[in-house]
Amino acid sequence: MPMTKKHKTRKSKKEIMTTLAMKAPMGIWSILFIAAPFCLLAFMSFMTKGPLGVIQYKFTLDNYKEMLNPVYASVIEESLVVAAWTTVLTILLGYPLASFIAKVKKKTSNFLTILLMLPIWVGGLVILYSFVILLNNSGVVNTLLMKIGLIHEPVQLLYNNFAIVIGMIYMFVPFAILPMYSSIEKLDPGLIEASKDLGAGPVKTFFKVTLPLTAPGIFAAVILTFVPCIGYYMVTDMLGGGTSMMAGNLIYRQFTIARNWPFGAALSMVLALVIFLMLFIYTRIGGDLDDLGA
Repeated sequence: MPMTKKHKTRKSKKEIMTTLAMKAPMGIWSILFIAAPFCLLAFMSFMTKGPLGVIQYKFTLDNYKEMLNPVYASVIEESLVVAAWTTVLTILLGYPLASFIAKVKKKTSNFLTILLMLPIWVGGLVILYSFVILLNNSGVVNTLLMKIGLIHEPVQLLYNNFAIVIGMIYMFVPFAILPMYSSIEKLDPGLIEASKDLGAGPVKTFFKVTLPLTAPGIFAAVILTFVPCIGYYMVTDMLGGGTSMMAGNLIYRQFTIARNWPFGAALSMVLALVIFLMLFIYTRIGGDLDDLGA
């Protein structure tokens, strides 16, 4: 018996209500904890700091102009340099490991993935304190190097950019490997075989076939490494020893010590715009946003 127009309307309304019921919790969550705070932060970035940190609701662009101050510009520059070094070294270290995990048997791959995730399950403070023990002048690394005769006195490995980069690499290498692993795993082995049949060697096959096809995974790894490095102030505080300042530390201190919330909000907005720009480029080169949550 054919459905009447009334029955179709009822069914359509029921489907709409079901869809709304399923999507409403996520929508409310996104509005309350993502959209609303972001809009509040954007609004605050155009306000004025008053006496004793009180926010004065007077529109100004001075918070963004203040970033051109050589002091703050040098902090942003150092942040970009440290983040760039961390990202490059993390990709160079993570890509071969991701390729190895993607090519082994499934059981072995699952086991290696669990091992890869172990640093994420351990508290960040525990990891950073372990690096302090490893890298200080009387730590494991210096002691070992002196015992084997490579050095005659302790080398300053802690409280500098070297320690920060090492700590950042350890913290973010799992996040970099996962999207690259996902991209490499999806690679069609037949394309590699076809390249070899056409006379291309391993190096040429890698640069002409493998690397271009896994580029979205690499760029996803760049996003998941570069952006957090700029804002992750805990590593800089503990392994940098206060000798280095990055954008994350600057934002943190503006909201806590300096009580200059409008300037801190402006810095946060610039960092957010960098994230959006990188995500836009990622999607334009064919990247899948689902890989960022892999």
